[in-house]
Amino acid sequence: MSMHILVTGGCGYIGSVLVPKLIAKGHRVTVFDIMWFGSHLKPDPGLTVVRGDILDIDKVPMAGVDAVIHLANVANDPCGDLSAKLVWEVNALATMQLAESALENNVKQFIYASSGSVYGIKQEEQVTEELSLLPISDYNKTKMISERVLLSYADRLQVQIVRPATVCGYSPRTRLDVSVNMLTMQAVRNGLITVFGGSQTRPNIHIRDITDVFIHFLDNGGRYTGIYNAGFENISILDIAGRVKSRIPAEIKVTESNDPRSYRLNSDKLLSTGFKPGYGVDDAIREIIEAAGSGQLEDNDNGYNIRTMKKIMGMQKK
Repeated sequence: MSMHILVTGGCGYIGSVLVPKLIAKGHRVTVFDIMWFGSHLKPDPGLTVVRGDILDIDKVPMAGVDAVIHLANVANDPCGDLSAKLVWEVNALATMQLAESALENNVKQFIYASSGSVYGIKQEEQVTEELSLLPISDYNKTKMISERVLLSYADRLQVQIVRPATVCGYSPRTRLDVSVNMLTMQAVRNGLITVFGGSQTRPNIHIRDITDVFIHFLDNGGRYTGIYNAGFENISILDIAGRVKSRIPAEIKVTESNDPRSYRLNSDKLLSTGFKPGYGVDDAIREIIEAAGSGQLEDNDNGYNIRTMKKIMGMQKK
């Protein structure tokens, strides 16, 4: 069934892969994005791209929308640390305003991209959705609060909250500040992989799989609501570096880390809904190597959220 879908942050890393998939499935898509990183979306009769700030809730085009996929956020801990005010406003306040606007416009479904990092440091062998949340950073905390806010609307809105692992793999707007992509690009560019700590275990998910998770929930409407982990390969940072080295010659240098987060995401609940992952970390490593080798992917500031945000915030202060 064709729907009209609003994708906030649709020009970002995940959106740049998700939006073309939605259009290919026959949906009408409206993207709302501040475009800090530009737009790599190709024009299409079924696509409307609106440039705007998610905090200007009156500017978000919600009329006639059937479902919202909410990706827009200040992503990752370093960016959150840059401005606590900004991360709380964009990640938490805007999520509440967006949900209320969705209700006012009779939107049926709201899919939210939360984060597996809401769990913090966990000793349990398997981190399931039932475990307590102990977010460490402002970024993690805003995700937890946004989840609680959205669940408060669950009696009037089909709410699906996805807690993704660290995403990896190629996108028209590839992030190079996420572990698999970053370590691979270091090997390609310098022949040297710098691992901070290395023993921390982190869950990973390929970008093609996480975008398929959103489509899976879109297709299943009210059948599956609530919170779902989405991550299928729990690997240490050092192991990721080893996998990169097996594909491209590089030296591995281990240094101390100030990021102690270590956890194993269990996604059995998602798998029980019939979702089947099709890609993995090895696919992501191969894609980044190939894209960098062909010149399709460049190692520049646009691939690093923190660098781009520092530039933007520096300009705003002038």
